[in-house]
Amino acid sequence: MRVGIVGGTGKLGSGLAQRWARAGHTIAIGSRDPAKARAHAEELAARGLAVQGGDNAWAGGEGEVVVVTVPYEAHAETLRAIAQAVTGKVLVDVTVPLKPPKVSRVQLPAGLAAALEAQAIVGPSTPVVATLHHVSATHLSDLSHALECDVLVAADDARAKAVAMGLVRDLGVRALDAGPLVNAIALESLTPVLIHLNRTYKSQGAGIVFTDLSVEGKT
Repeated sequence: MRVGIVGGTGKLGSGLAQRWARAGHTIAIGSRDPAKARAHAEELAARGLAVQGGDNAWAGGEGEVVVVTVPYEAHAETLRAIAQAVTGKVLVDVTVPLKPPKVSRVQLPAGLAAALEAQAIVGPSTPVVATLHHVSATHLSDLSHALECDVLVAADDARAKAVAMGLVRDLGVRALDAGPLVNAIALESLTPVLIHLNRTYKSQGAGIVFTDLSVEGKT
């Protein structure tokens, strides 16, 4: 699958790009600075990974699935800029509405969740999936580090959710169906708690694991 990563030069986007490329996907990473994206893509391609770079709208147009990994302050502007390019595609939004410097506190945005705001911007023809809020960017970018966590996936569109869950599993973690997109409010709100745990317990990336679930055969 060809995956476009909007904001793909950051630690989270770059980590996802590397792990998905290693799993056999072709990656298009985007940035507001296309030269930066192309340079980063060349670095990853030199390691044998199928990665190309360009601006965010280009990455949105290239991907069959498009993943948004930008800071919340750039979220709405970025989505408006790529909305036409991603029409009809599966849009995976990993954004958390953090407000520095108080990033260990829950900050509900006006739309209650970044993913809900994304859906309002791109419109009903582009299904939005909320996921990957609780995976350590530090661990993602270290390909030698096994990811030891579960990943919650919320969406209203069943096909989009199934596609996103497949990509999550390709990272080497368990994907769990977390219900409709409105549940992104809870998913995004858990990230500040994990940041607090990281700071309190000097962790590189606290994660979450759910017990007593049988997911064999589930999508």
